[in-house]
Amino acid sequence: MTNTLFRSALALTCIALLGGCDEKASQSATEQSGSDPSLPKARNFLVPPMQVPEFAGWKEGAAPTVAPGLKIEKIASGLKHPRQLLTLPNGDVLVVEANGPGEEAVTTPKQLIAGMVKNTSGKGAKGGNQITLLRRGGAGEWEKHTYIEHLHSPFGVQLIGNTLYVANTDAIVTFPYTEGATEVRTPGVEFTDLPSTVNHHWTKTLQANGDGTKLYVGVGSNSNITENGLEVEYRRANVLEVDVATRGSRIYASGIRNPTGLQWDTTTNRLWAIANERDEIGADLVPDYMTSVTEGAFYGWPYSYYGQHVDTRVKPQRPDMVQKAIKPDYALGSHVAALGFLLSQRNALPATYQNGAFVSEHGSWDRSPLSGYAVVFIPFQDGKPVGKPQTLVSGFYSKDEKELYGAPVGIVFDKDGALLIADDVGNAVWRVSAATP
Repeated sequence: MTNTLFRSALALTCIALLGGCDEKASQSATEQSGSDPSLPKARNFLVPPMQVPEFAGWKEGAAPTVAPGLKIEKIASGLKHPRQLLTLPNGDVLVVEANGPGEEAVTTPKQLIAGMVKNTSGKGAKGGNQITLLRRGGAGEWEKHTYIEHLHSPFGVQLIGNTLYVANTDAIVTFPYTEGATEVRTPGVEFTDLPSTVNHHWTKTLQANGDGTKLYVGVGSNSNITENGLEVEYRRANVLEVDVATRGSRIYASGIRNPTGLQWDTTTNRLWAIANERDEIGADLVPDYMTSVTEGAFYGWPYSYYGQHVDTRVKPQRPDMVQKAIKPDYALGSHVAALGFLLSQRNALPATYQNGAFVSEHGSWDRSPLSGYAVVFIPFQDGKPVGKPQTLVSGFYSKDEKELYGAPVGIVFDKDGALLIADDVGNAVWRVSAATP
């Protein structure tokens, strides 16, 4: 039997095993959200349950569902896996198009299955490795321009002064920014390197502080719970701080398995992050979260989760590190796969959506029934999240959970204060605004 046939047979056998597993979540993501989530007992699986709808894409005229008082329109289509967005000072919008570089070796049946499932969902589609510029025309139509090409799995993007910073999977590169230009012809210059071995979690999110003197980089782990060895986790599962003037970097906070979104709160002068937590110990474990990030703090990965709940799978155990682990501020629900993050004090949406956090949830393979696949809003009070998440945008999959139309990632406001959403499965950008001005 050839290697390809063997791998296919192995995958089919494991998928059959998955089909016989009926482990379901007992709590909804909303029930498991907030400052003190319910955490059931961890479970171990020979093969963890998986549920991912098959890719269907958006039919002509179809769109996600929005909450009452909102309307939605598609402003761009035909993109190549749009991931992140950045609104420029003149109102132009940059769309980062990318997917993983495919540098991680497939060494276990679980990785093989996960890859096949991901490809079936459309989440594994090839990315553009480029940045597209969207410009709103006089008639309200949005033009598309190829802005920067030949990037290496880019994700984070920030503008400081006249310099555009782009976080490829292996390095931050810089480009000169000229307002009004629809393309950049100058080659990128490496600003500082980033951890790039294996790239299990390849996304490198990027956020500047309030005065543009520091850049913060979210670097995810190279494994679920260090099963690939600690040597490949060097400077990973961390938020790095890069000094813009010197290009030097340091670990700002650690133990965050996959910090997929960063925001700087100008009202409190603090950094915030969303994070994707570990898998394979149950549909109700572990909640992904949103938290303020304290300089020098440790948030548990891999030794514990949601504070000091020990993960017994990790070898060797480190009770000394568990004692240092800080509990996150706010649970978003298990396996929602939060990928987009936006703090806002004021915007052009209805009053309900002022002063809080917007989070886009990409959805995960490790939960049944499905969770995530939505954009939610969490109100803030006195600089802290309160209450339950409110769903703004949903309808990214069919009611029977078998078909996937799209999946939200990056979110920003346009110059008018409407919410823009990058849909990397639907290959579109959506604009959400108030139903009545």
